Amino acid sequence: MASLQRIRNHGALLIAIVGLAMLAFILGDFLNSGSSFFNRGRENVGIIEGHKVHYTEYESAKDQLTEVYKIESGRSDFDEDTHSQIRNQVWNMMLMDYTMRAQAKEIGMDITPDELSELCIGDNIHQLIRSRRAFADENGQFNREAVVGLLQAINQEGEEENPNLAQAKTYWLYWEKAVRISYMQEKYTSLLQHLLKANSLDAEYAFNARQNGFSAEYVMQPYYTVADSLVKVNESDLKKLYKQHKQQYKQTPNRSIKYVAFNIEPSEDDFKAAQTLMENLKEEFKTTEDVSLVVNTNSDIMYDGRDYSEETVPAQYKEFAFAKDAKAGDCTEILFENNTYSMARIMECGYMLPDSVELKAIVEDGEDQELGWFKASDLPKNIAEPAFAGKRGERFTVAQGMGEQTYEILETGKPTPKVKLAILAREVTPSSKTYSVIYNNAKQFIIANNNAEALEEAAQEAGMAVVPQYNLTATTDKIGQLQASRPIVRWAFEAKEGEVSDVFECGQQFIVAAVTEVNDGEYRPLNAVRSELTYEATNNAKAEYIIKQLKGVESLEAAAEIMKQPVKSIERVALADSRLGNAGMEPAVIGAAVALGENQLSEPVKGNMGVYMIKTGAANNLEGAFDAQSEKAQLSSRFTYLPYQAIQLIEDNADVTDNRANFQ
Repeated sequence: MASLQRIRNHGALLIAIVGLAMLAFILGDFLNSGSSFFNRGRENVGIIEGHKVHYTEYESAKDQLTEVYKIESGRSDFDEDTHSQIRNQVWNMMLMDYTMRAQAKEIGMDITPDELSELCIGDNIHQLIRSRRAFADENGQFNREAVVGLLQAINQEGEEENPNLAQAKTYWLYWEKAVRISYMQEKYTSLLQHLLKANSLDAEYAFNARQNGFSAEYVMQPYYTVADSLVKVNESDLKKLYKQHKQQYKQTPNRSIKYVAFNIEPSEDDFKAAQTLMENLKEEFKTTEDVSLVVNTNSDIMYDGRDYSEETVPAQYKEFAFAKDAKAGDCTEILFENNTYSMARIMECGYMLPDSVELKAIVEDGEDQELGWFKASDLPKNIAEPAFAGKRGERFTVAQGMGEQTYEILETGKPTPKVKLAILAREVTPSSKTYSVIYNNAKQFIIANNNAEALEEAAQEAGMAVVPQYNLTATTDKIGQLQASRPIVRWAFEAKEGEVSDVFECGQQFIVAAVTEVNDGEYRPLNAVRSELTYEATNNAKAEYIIKQLKGVESLEAAAEIMKQPVKSIERVALADSRLGNAGMEPAVIGAAVALGENQLSEPVKGNMGVYMIKTGAANNLEGAFDAQSEKAQLSSRFTYLPYQAIQLIEDNADVTDNRANFQ
């Protein structure tokens, strides 16, 4: 009863406590259950013109393109560079797709299912399909029936149970999508080409600009003849130019780094250990009856019973293996070459086999396919052995994939001497102890040099190369030639300027890097372009200086005397000209000259390379009648590149958020 009374006395407090606990529980449950809502944005690889590219869409596209690479290359073991190429190709394809979709939607343009079908299997199949080797016949020519056959196969039921069918469908869907994107761009550029046509006024202006001209003389003082000390450039001049050119300095956020490398190389102890191992195996290798066990247990080169010719045998064993008195059981001493200890034993010699064979694949219920000539090294072992052991006209069957394949030997090459060698080879590689020593050296280097300046100074004192890398973006996959260097890029975008990294392992090197520059602004800062702005501002000041010296000059000869430059003549100058005689690209001077009319002296004109004064002579017009249609055709032909440039501008100016760096 006392307990009940105490509860009654503290009832209000207990209610408040329980209420707070329930509120915390409800809020916690809401936040947890709603975490997918808050994290959903983090799952987007990017946003292209309002379309959110979800991680699953991006990964699915990568997997699809990877399968295409496998089919077209016949390989599945891709290196780091190829995977990087696939990632970038996927993103660029998405960029093309969604920017073009947005543009097409605005103008009401689309590709109908019938159009796409015609492009893929119709009478006018798109070049992207026609150029695929998978759809070529034995003569390398495009075979439409191969396309139709593939589509019939992938539309059959049972795709889930047939991996080859699933891969074929993935391959086709990729190229179907590529055709749609490509044709959408082709339709858009075709539309622009019909819009970009010259009219009669354009034609008349172009004709007159080309036909009407003057003879002329000029004198020019180059900017470099004026000493820098005679002019003054202020910070305000640079800021003014920076503002004028600011759009040229747009940038993607980037980092600059410097790094030093600690090469992971074997030590003297590693060489001694490898040599000792070979010495210990030497007698057993020479005398054992089970050579394959000894070799395949200890060697970097497996024994597979291959037949070596004088052309294919390793060079250091050629004289030994094909000596006149060579016999089975002969063995070399331990050799050392290219950081590798090795010795060889003759397993079989004195026999002849062809160097090459011509094969044909036998296809049931279909047309047999001649495959061409092969050397033994070109073929898998299970095909090479019966192919080179057989005779012309013989057939043999081997397991291939989930079934079997029969081949016929069409022809054999000239028999040549062969030998079977067992090679026991051990490349000297860094031991775990050596690895640890080099790693610890790199760690100690970081501890002693914990900022970019100290790192560079210490590296130079130690005779180590300091390698700079500029303009690394968040999506940079590889730094220079450094293997597996993507982690360094991720670190650089999390680090501060001057910060030194931990040790990164990049292939056979340990890398220590330092961030030397951080650029996160939309535009390159003034200091980053100061040198080029200073050059332009200095030339502007020199132009003003030269023009001031020419004030009141009334003749070309007087100007030449002041400038200390010769008078030069031009046979003809016209508004359509792109160059002023031998002076180069000077559009302002050409425009000023043509505007003068006959026998007139210009004011000083600021040009690209210096200050000019030009005097026109008599009119020097070209003969020829105005042909409006011809002029229009010529002008329109100059516009042909503009539609393709428009496609690039659409992509460059698209509203794009690129978050790929968070997923690489």
